[in-house]
Amino acid sequence: MPAYVYIVRCRGGAYYTGTTRTSLEQRVAEHNAGVYGGYTNRRRPVELVFAQEFAKIEDAIAAERQIKGWSRAKKEALIAGDLARLAGLSRNRTDFPTAS
Repeated sequence: MPAYVYIVRCRGGAYYTGTTRTSLEQRVAEHNAGVYGGYTNRRRPVELVFAQEFAKIEDAIAAERQIKGWSRAKKEALIAGDLARLAGLSRNRTDFPTAS
């Protein structure tokens, strides 16, 4: 079963990064319906701006943890698909994990 790391843009422009094994459409709908009482519940509506599929949930979770530690500029470079800018913003120049 595939897993996804995703980023949604919340009302007000903040980003939320999460993982799911369900479809991305379902997960975003759940955020917008207020199913989760956490961060996005107070910042609805949300809009999906980035997603990457992984074969294993463990890899998606590792990517989520990595992205959550990034600056807003790095997240926006990832969302824009600007890998050169993303690499330039990286302190240790490590590559973003790829799907296996």
